[in-house]
Amino acid sequence: MKVSKNTIVQFHYVLKTEEGNVIEDSTGGDPVAILCGHKNMIVGVENALEGKEKGDKFDVTVSPEDGYGEYIEEAIQRVPAKHLQGAEKWAPGMVAVVHTEQGQRQVTVVKVGKFMVTVDTNHPLAGHTLNFNIEVIDVREAEESEISHGHAHGVGGHQH
Repeated sequence: MKVSKNTIVQFHYVLKTEEGNVIEDSTGGDPVAILCGHKNMIVGVENALEGKEKGDKFDVTVSPEDGYGEYIEEAIQRVPAKHLQGAEKWAPGMVAVVHTEQGQRQVTVVKVGKFMVTVDTNHPLAGHTLNFNIEVIDVREAEESEISHGHAHGVGGHQH
């Protein structure tokens, strides 16, 4: 069976920077499981999985526009320190959670003042070209409940 819309694909991946540094490696645990065609993965990886079969191994380079987007300078903002969640004391480089009108958002601390903190709301990988080594472990038809919920269930997917 080939990966296509409304299939569940399980895969392992190694994610590397342009310089070849490993950022993430799923091979030590359960494979990732996604419902294809439902925006459960960055576009560049989902498009590369299309048409692949169990046992396929391949590499894909994902540009920022097909990954986590371009880096936006205007996404750096100052917020009151009391709005950051995740630690009691903040330092540059730390990741915090803030509540916004669109829900929770992960931010990176850039600068810390006494009452205000400068944060970067860009995804940490925004603006980066990403290199993936992917191995397709399994492909199957999605169940109706997975399609209606919009995600894969079971190992590597969402656990209900």
